[in-house]
Amino acid sequence: MDLKLSPEQVAVRELAAAFADRELLPYAAEWDRREQVDRAIIAKLGALGFLGLTIDEDLGGSGGDHLAYCLVLEELGRGDSAVRGLVSVSLGLVAKAIAAHGNADQQAEWLPKLCSGDALGCFALTEPGTGSDAGSLTLRAARDGSDWLLTGSKVFITNGTWADVALVFARTGGSGPRGVTAFLVPMDGVSRREIKGKLGLRGQPTAELFFDSLRVPDTARLGDEGRGFAIAMSTLDKGRMSVAAGCVGIAQGCLDAALTYAGQRTQFGKPIASFQLVQQLLSEIAVDTAAARLLTWQVADLIDRHEPFATQASMAKLFASEAAVRAANNALQVFGGAGYVDETPAGKYLRDARVTTLYEGTSQIQQLLIGRALTGVNAFV
Repeated sequence: MDLKLSPEQVAVRELAAAFADRELLPYAAEWDRREQVDRAIIAKLGALGFLGLTIDEDLGGSGGDHLAYCLVLEELGRGDSAVRGLVSVSLGLVAKAIAAHGNADQQAEWLPKLCSGDALGCFALTEPGTGSDAGSLTLRAARDGSDWLLTGSKVFITNGTWADVALVFARTGGSGPRGVTAFLVPMDGVSRREIKGKLGLRGQPTAELFFDSLRVPDTARLGDEGRGFAIAMSTLDKGRMSVAAGCVGIAQGCLDAALTYAGQRTQFGKPIASFQLVQQLLSEIAVDTAAARLLTWQVADLIDRHEPFATQASMAKLFASEAAVRAANNALQVFGGAGYVDETPAGKYLRDARVTTLYEGTSQIQQLLIGRALTGVNAFV
């Protein structure tokens, strides 16, 4: 692929970098301490078009290609991964699913609001008893005339306490993936419990959701009955690219911070950047960052050329998430004891990076998906 960015891509990257430097980095540590980002950040993201990237302008989005989208998520990940997650979920998982699978009425109702920041979306798939085995979810949607009654719960739902609409996956048929249907559910009738005390992404709103025979009309159904699991999986394929891009941002932030510190910190009468083993740590961060970026950009290029990308998305997500953890751990080692307190950024980068190896498909799930593509053998059955 051609690695030369277009003038438009350079411009959006510079816009996102300036936003991260001005609106995220100065506040990230405080938001992390109080376990809540400033909610005003949503309107700011919307005003710059970051919540509508890749969505057609005639649907209310801001257009652009998937590489531009990745460039923005890199910068948001560098600034504060909690904010990057707001965008990845509301835009990457919810708005894109509506754009791809929604009918004209659903697109007109939700996309302009989601893309402008007037509304926020959450992706309600995970349940207390179903994580990686999403096809076994138990939240049930039962027919009641022309409506559906939703009963059950979801957990670890990013944006859950702030969201205006949830993309909910519910069982409408028999067991297994083919019995799952997707619904667009306004959140005013959903009971929510905020989840606190997370290891990382502390500023990101995360919730458990409870549905007690919640009535929704059939017009809220996204796609055909029984197609929910397929919608979820196709949406997560692109979502893995979003996570990978955010991880590139974490790794880049680690490199920037570690380089600055190594050039300023002196021991034995000289900057620690002159020590061979410190240079080893820095070089490992740099290589991981570059490799993760190329894998992620490859996925964006494939999507924009309308070519198959699911396996490459798993590769990018697997490598970039693990690389972000390594980069943050190496950066903390460069900082030494100073890295163990939150006045320096390495600790937060490490805590934020750790969950990326778990959500939207664990590293082990990505390895099985890649293995299935290589061998033709399905290890899930």
